[in-house]
Amino acid sequence: MADRLVVLYRDHLPPDRARIESLAETVYATEEELPLFLPGADTLLAWWPLSSAVASAWPDDPAKAPRWVHVAAAGVDPFLFPALTGNPEVVLTNSRGVYDRPIAEYVLGLILSLAKDFPGTWEHQRRREWRPSDSERIGDRTVLVWGTGSIGRAVARLLRAVGMRVGGAGRPPRAADPDFGVVHGPATLRAALGEADYVVLAAPLTPATRGMVDAPVLAAMKRGARLVNVGRGPLVDEQALVDALAQGRLAGAALDVFAHEPLPVESPLWEMPGVIVSPHTAGEVTDWRGDLGELFLDNLIRRGEGRPLRNVVDKALGYVVDEPAPPR
Repeated sequence: MADRLVVLYRDHLPPDRARIESLAETVYATEEELPLFLPGADTLLAWWPLSSAVASAWPDDPAKAPRWVHVAAAGVDPFLFPALTGNPEVVLTNSRGVYDRPIAEYVLGLILSLAKDFPGTWEHQRRREWRPSDSERIGDRTVLVWGTGSIGRAVARLLRAVGMRVGGAGRPPRAADPDFGVVHGPATLRAALGEADYVVLAAPLTPATRGMVDAPVLAAMKRGARLVNVGRGPLVDEQALVDALAQGRLAGAALDVFAHEPLPVESPLWEMPGVIVSPHTAGEVTDWRGDLGELFLDNLIRRGEGRPLRNVVDKALGYVVDEPAPPR
C-alpha cells in the first residue's frame, strides 16, 4: 500500500473502514493526536470537517505535508489557511453533491414552517389551545438564493417546482440560467433584495463572503421578508440581524448555522418571535455518513489509479468552480 492516510475524527469513525484500510495504510486520529500523525502522511481525510486543529497541526516542512486533503463537508473554510492554500502540491477536495437534495428539502421545510407558522401551531397544541388562523401562500412568492453552487442550485430547483419565483445571487451574473433565471451580481443585488420575500443563503464562507449580510444588506431587504441561512453562520452579522428582527423590518428568520456553534444560551435568537433555530443539521439525513464515505472511497480509488479527483476546490476562491448548468 503506497499511501499513508490519516483520518481526523471526533465522535464517529467513517463507515466501511475495511475498504478504506485495504487501499491505504490508515491511522485514526483525534484533534489532540493529529500533530503526532499528520507529518509524513500522504492523505488527510477530515471526517470531522469543522475542526480548527488542522492548521495548527500542519507540518512546518512542506515536504512532510499531505498531498491530498479531503473534507467530509461542502464547506472547506477551516482548511483555507496559508500553508495549505499556498502549497501548489496540495489538492483539496470536498463532499459537494452529498448534501444538495437534503438541504434543498430542509429549506423548503423551513419556508413552509415560516409561512404556515408551524411553530405557533405546535405551541398552541402544547398548551391545548384551539386557535384557528390564516397562513401565507408560498406559491408566487419571490425567493432569492444567494449562492449558486450545487446546493443553491438544488434549492432553486425544488422551490421553483412548488411555484415560487426564484432568482439567484452569485457570480458570474447572467440573465438566463435554467434554474435561477436571473443571477444577480453586485450591480443588481440591492434591487433583487428589495423584491424578495425570502432570501436563502447557500454561499460558502470565504474572505469575500464573510459578513456579507450586514446592516445595509438587511436594510435593503423587503420589509416583512424572511432570511434563511443554511450556508455558514459568519455570512451574517448576527447583531445586525437581531436588530432588524427586533425593529420589525424582517418578519422572521430560519437559521441552521451560526457564528459560534453551539449557539450560546444567552443569544436572543433562541426566543425571538418568528425565528427558527436548528443545530447545523440541514444536510444530515438517514445514511448521510454512508454517502460521504462512498464519495471519499471513489476518490481514493481514483487517486490510486491516477485518475482525476472529484470535487477539486479552487483554493484561491474556497469552493469548487462550476460551469453554469446547461439548458434542460
